[in-house]
Formats: sequence, C-alpha cells, structure tokens
Amino acid sequence: MPKIKIVSFNVNSVKARLPALLAWLKTSNPDIVCLQELKCVEQEFPFTALFDAGYNAVVSGQKTYNGVAILSKFKMEDVVKKLPLLDEVSDEQARYIEAVIPLHGTAIRVASIYVPNGGGEILPNQKLEETEKFNYKLRFFDRLNAHLKNILTYDEVAIFGGDYNVAVEEIDVYDAKSWEGQVCFNALERQKFRSILNLGLIDSYRAKNQESQAFSWWDYRGGSWQHNKGLRIDYLLSSPLAADKILDATIEDKGVRDQEKASDHCPVCVEMEI
Repeated sequence: MPKIKIVSFNVNSVKARLPALLAWLKTSNPDIVCLQELKCVEQEFPFTALFDAGYNAVVSGQKTYNGVAILSKFKMEDVVKKLPLLDEVSDEQARYIEAVIPLHGTAIRVASIYVPNGGGEILPNQKLEETEKFNYKLRFFDRLNAHLKNILTYDEVAIFGGDYNVAVEEIDVYDAKSWEGQVCFNALERQKFRSILNLGLIDSYRAKNQESQAFSWWDYRGGSWQHNKGLRIDYLLSSPLAADKILDATIEDKGVRDQEKASDHCPVCVEMEI
C-alpha cells in the first residue's frame, strides 16, 4: 500500500523562516504539513514559493500573530477556517484550519491547530488560573473538544496536528518538578488535553515511543536547545482509523532546531500506510 508522511510544525513566522522551511520541505519531503504561528495574513502568505516546491496551501491568517495553514501535495476539499464557537460572541484569532484530502480511495481529514499559550502578565496575588489569557486557553480547549467529538462521529481517517501548548505527562518535560503549575504544564490545561484524548484520540508519538523522552519545543533563552531543556507540546492526534494505519512516529529536531534563526519548535511526523 502507498505510504504518506504527515507533519505538524510551528514555523514561528512563515515569512521570516521561508528559506529554512523550503530547505526542510526538500530534505524531509512530507506529503501533508500542518503549519502554525504563520504571523501573516492570507494575502501575504508565500503561496507561489510553496506551489513551486510542490505544495497546495490553504490558510487562515492573522496580522502579526497566530495563523495556521495546511500544505498538501494533493487536492484539498471542504476547508473550514474557524473553530466553531460555543457561547462566545466572536473570536478573531486565527488558530484552526481543517481540510479533507481524498487519497487512494480514502478521505483523510486533517486539521492544523494552534492552541493559545495562555501565559502573560500576572498581577500581584493573582493566580494563573485567574488570568484572562489562561482562561481563553481553557475555553479554546473546550471548543476544540466539542468540535473533535463531532468529527469523530464521522468514523474517518483523521489527523489533528498542532502546537497544543501543553505537555501532558512528566516524561514530556525536561524538569517536571520545576515546571509544575506553570503555563504549558498546569494541571487544569493538562486535564483539558486528557479530555480530548479521552474522546478516543491517540497521541501518535507516544503510541509508537512509549518510553522515549523527546521534546518538540525549546525556549530561545538560557541555552535551552544546547542543554536539551525542552517540552513536548506539538502533537499529531489520530482517530482510531488513522492510528491503525500509522507505521512510525518521529520528531525531526536535528537539522531543523539547530539551524541559525530556527523556529523554537521542530517538526513532529507520522508515516502512514493508505
């Protein structure tokens, strides 16, 4: 059966990292890529350069911040550019995009997701859980949960790639004790993420690498990359039908995160048999 490679990558500015992105695409040769943190509007997205590299693209962009895209060597259909609201009046942040990719007689639903970080200024005597940004993050998880729960009723091959901005288990953090309670390793957000997994989704990397400690993000500060002080916060969550088709799950850190002016994230990958 044919094999395909699906990747999620927080590129941290698609315009600033375009040469590095194009070089990585040539070397890694993924078939489908979920990009996050584009930091540009759709009109400024480098469609032509990526098309010349062999990829179609669908984009939900936002000026200066956020932004998500899906790159594909194949045709994309039924594109959704916003995560449905629950009780919210509106949400202008570009953090979700979804498409269906017909391939070898199978329809693959792919989403690129950029969960809010939830950090920011905390006032004296204020807890993280009381801040507006952290509560927006928790609410985003609730919206994502409701939407993915609905998608899973379709019984499809589905992959939900993204920067989820949470390390769920201690093995996913270089120093769990020092990170306990901080943003990206707070008990409330970890529970929200577990609730999404409990819908029946599979953490592809952990399913294939049960005992391996590996990271997908390293802070630019303090020599975090050089000392491997990282977190695994980028995931490719798979539906049960997709999980059955996954052959391998890897993290491509060498040759990406160690490049000059690299993103602070590296690509997370799955290879599937379709």
